[in-house]
Amino acid sequence: MKNWLTDIELPGKLIKLVPLQYNHKEDLLKAASDGNLWELWYTSVPSKDTIDNYLKEAFLQKEAQSSLPFAVWHNETKQIIGCTRFCNAEPPHKRLEIGYTWYAKRYQKTGINTEAKFLLLQHAFESLQCIAVEFRTNWYNINSRNAIARLGARQDGILRNHRLNKDGTYRDTVVFSITNQEWHSVKKSLAYKMNS
Repeated sequence: MKNWLTDIELPGKLIKLVPLQYNHKEDLLKAASDGNLWELWYTSVPSKDTIDNYLKEAFLQKEAQSSLPFAVWHNETKQIIGCTRFCNAEPPHKRLEIGYTWYAKRYQKTGINTEAKFLLLQHAFESLQCIAVEFRTNWYNINSRNAIARLGARQDGILRNHRLNKDGTYRDTVVFSITNQEWHSVKKSLAYKMNS
């Protein structure tokens, strides 16, 4: 399935998801510095030392059609406040993951994440015709696990010793998913949360 993932803007009330560009580098660094997010050992938020590799990897994955990275544009402040992406895409199986998501600290727990996930899920299920969308996070990232569960995703399991961290420790990965049969109910729930 050639070019299953193509650049698109996904507009919402609070934010707009725009295709990630190299010229977003300084804005992303500014957003990540709000809370020094790269210091969280269980996440992959870029710092000034890692931003070039972060962007390079994002664009290599995009070129390989396994990823579609977005910058998160905040409509009110007209600033980029974070990143997210479709990743680990399997076009023949109509599956993908939503990951690499992070926001400047001041925008966390404000409804931004709910809207971003709504926009991504809606595109995945209604335009890309996905049969399942996955979310994966580190076992120790309790905030992320709780946020994923609040979306309506169900925990599929835990991949023990799934990845080797840079410091030699192991990462246990918690896997969640939403299926196309569940999307109607999840969509209704997310719309209610966004409008409450």
